[in-house]
Amino acid sequence: MVKLVGKKKIFVAVFISGNGSNLKSLIKNFKNNPKIKISLVISNNFKAYGLIYAKKNKINYKVVKYKNKRNAENIILKLLKKNNIGIICLAGYMKILSKYFIVKFNKPILNIHPSLLPKYKGLNTHYRVIKNKEIFSGCTIHLVTPSLDSGKIIAQKKIRIKKKDNHHTLGKRILKIEHSLYWKTIKKFVSSL
Repeated sequence: MVKLVGKKKIFVAVFISGNGSNLKSLIKNFKNNPKIKISLVISNNFKAYGLIYAKKNKINYKVVKYKNKRNAENIILKLLKKNNIGIICLAGYMKILSKYFIVKFNKPILNIHPSLLPKYKGLNTHYRVIKNKEIFSGCTIHLVTPSLDSGKIIAQKKIRIKKKDNHHTLGKRILKIEHSLYWKTIKKFVSSL
């Protein structure tokens, strides 16, 4: 993986598919940061509400449809190169990046996942956590590798599950933690490069 040492500013691409609440938090917290700039938003969904935050904040954005995965990934790779992107941050991106993409990009890709990995990889995490009567849940930030939700863990935050929690209430509580943890972890991660 390419080291990013010596760059004055690191340009970040955020990949989204839905509401973009993590994107909103990242934009807010990096607005005046001298070292980190969110300069590109990628989505696979034309209706992703998060695109509104990109527009409002005058951030370049592109919606790339996945009719052909290799073609879609090549389009994205060109956009990343054109925008001099140093880090990708996945924030609710509902597409799995291929090994080809990860190798070609050759720079850090971070993901935030709504469970305490390595437990509950994949989808429907809150539902499965409640069903299995777990005592704790939380979120994890990890490096992206070709194996789903299996890369090196960078940060985790844990919360106790309340008796009255269902998968909706638990999801809302964890999302609040994500908003705080993600930007702080990215900031720390960038300073370590």
